[in-house]
Amino acid sequence: MSIRTITRSKASRSALAGLAITAAVGASGAAMMTASPALAVPAGGYADLVEKLAPSVVYIEVTEKQPEMSDQQKEQMQMMQELQRRFGMPGIPPGAMEGNSKPVMGVGSGFIINKDGTIVTNNHVVDGAETVKVKLSDGRSFDAKVIGTDPMTDVAVIKISADVDLPAVNFGNSDTMRVGDAVLAVGSPFGLGGTVTSGIISAKSRDIQAGPYDDYIQTDAAINRGNSGGPLFNEQGQVIGVNTAIFSPDGGSVGIGFAVPSDLVQNVVGQLENGGEISRGWLGVQIRPMSDEVAQVLGYDNEKGAVVAAVVPGSPADKAGLQNGDILLNIGKTKIDTVHDLTRAVADTKPGTTEKLTVLRHGENRDLDVTIGDLSHSKDA
Repeated sequence: MSIRTITRSKASRSALAGLAITAAVGASGAAMMTASPALAVPAGGYADLVEKLAPSVVYIEVTEKQPEMSDQQKEQMQMMQELQRRFGMPGIPPGAMEGNSKPVMGVGSGFIINKDGTIVTNNHVVDGAETVKVKLSDGRSFDAKVIGTDPMTDVAVIKISADVDLPAVNFGNSDTMRVGDAVLAVGSPFGLGGTVTSGIISAKSRDIQAGPYDDYIQTDAAINRGNSGGPLFNEQGQVIGVNTAIFSPDGGSVGIGFAVPSDLVQNVVGQLENGGEISRGWLGVQIRPMSDEVAQVLGYDNEKGAVVAAVVPGSPADKAGLQNGDILLNIGKTKIDTVHDLTRAVADTKPGTTEKLTVLRHGENRDLDVTIGDLSHSKDA
């Protein structure tokens, strides 16, 4: 069984070791993984486009303190000191008992979306940072303020004050992008700012088990640690994704990278800019995916849909009359083929909106009206 690691593409805060999302994926027989060749580069190459876009892509450097040593760790250190004193065991590194107070460094990428200095990056780039510095392509450096973050989608908004208008890029429509379309990734892999790679969209709507709202664009444009938060451009120079993670056995690019689609990013960024709090819809059910076994038990001849495993008392689902064992088929205009279809559809629905739910119960379709709640006001998802 081969083990492959999905690693967020931020340069590590310790000797460039990988950071967060980690998933083990088994396969019978390890296949050689190489980057797929991109489609033919347009006549004249991408130089003119890159020259126009590069000034809007920034290098981000953060500092943070390592977590304080726990009481248990301090007790272990004291025991080691006592053993050292009694039996001459190897010493404890100087300063170890004082905790890990030395700042650690991390780097990432971002892109300017407003001439006033508003910048989009990944949440995991700035998460826990004490200081955030932004370096522009012309060498100027600025202290940045974190405006808002959304760990659920791994999107963050930061801002710098440059006292001059800054070059900004525009978002494109990720939904209209097709598998095979050419893309450019710009960022700071391993701290090497202003690096450009090209490729194609390899797949869409990828679920990499990073969170409840996974809907990633997959690309073979080379993405490495430090590219996190950088833009994925289409051939018109519009941002259609934010580079976030890579699928790799060793932390380097093997041609499988993932970007948060721009349609999702724009929604999150708009909310973070206007108050800093994300509003998401809430239904109040525990759901499980449809399977052959579940379908047989429920007398259903299709593997599509989401099965209600439990209903939260007093939730919108409870008030609408949902029951354990109901199979959710549609919500509003969205067809529910998988659990993630339901999760994303509910999250994207404005709280207070009434939607029609189509469910299969005891072999019959039923329509229920449900008023979507606010996830931020609930303890249950």
